[in-house]
Amino acid sequence: MMLIPTHHFRDIERKAEYLQPEKCMPPPYPRPGGAMWFIRDGCGIACAIVTWFLVLFAEFVVLFVMLVPTRDYVYSIINGIVFNLLAFLALASHCRAMLTDPGAVPKGNATKEFIESLQLKPGQVVYKCPKCCSIKPDRAHHCSVCKRCIRKMDHHCPWVNNCVGENNQKYFVLFTMYIALISLHALIMVGFHFLHCFEEDWTKCSSFSPPTTVILLILLCFEALLFLIFTSVMFGTQVHSICTDETGIEQLKKEERRWAKKTKWMNMKAVFGHPFSLGWASPFATPDQGKADPYQYVV
Repeated sequence: MMLIPTHHFRDIERKAEYLQPEKCMPPPYPRPGGAMWFIRDGCGIACAIVTWFLVLFAEFVVLFVMLVPTRDYVYSIINGIVFNLLAFLALASHCRAMLTDPGAVPKGNATKEFIESLQLKPGQVVYKCPKCCSIKPDRAHHCSVCKRCIRKMDHHCPWVNNCVGENNQKYFVLFTMYIALISLHALIMVGFHFLHCFEEDWTKCSSFSPPTTVILLILLCFEALLFLIFTSVMFGTQVHSICTDETGIEQLKKEERRWAKKTKWMNMKAVFGHPFSLGWASPFATPDQGKADPYQYVV
């Protein structure tokens, strides 16, 4: 076990009697196991709705402006299947990232009874969060939006209306990857469609009028380019964070590394599940996170 100096930036309680149990009572109505996780944040809900609207707008333009009017049925069918599959996986990943508990620490468990149940030995310490009255596991941080401490919290993302943490990082990574792929696919199709329309009559390459067609294609092109850059950067930073086993918050705070160093492949398997399979790319495959360590609160 490692000793932590008393000037450590987080609140430290060495003995159960130092806690004030009347201020750290467990919530009267604990969330039942298996209940859906959803953050009631106005900004996050609005961002999630905007995300779905933009994906559905791209679906509309791709299908009804570019693919349906074309005379090349093979081109239309292949690109329609690929784009719709990627869009479906992106939205499914978004739902899983938004509705999955990111790794919230039980609220209000900083009670004398709980501390005593850990059977602390001399020199062992636990961290207490003064905001949600919870005993913090190692590498947990408090989120002011979720109002909970989150295990291995990377950041709070309003676009998925949730924290990105230990339990839902896989889904967030898949969400950014699939959004980047459909954005790239849409840009390529827009480029081919413009070339096709320049070579032929604009009235024959779309079901809409030429001005409407141009406006819709420009809007889609702008949206796709913007989200391709944004999600590609997010995907890259998330993969780097996973490989180095260091969350975004830990990088910003430059926290001292107190956990065992593992290989990049082991870190990837810890997030996406093991062994390697197609399930890594599926938002419907839940990674095996293993059982919680009962001593994770103790240092």
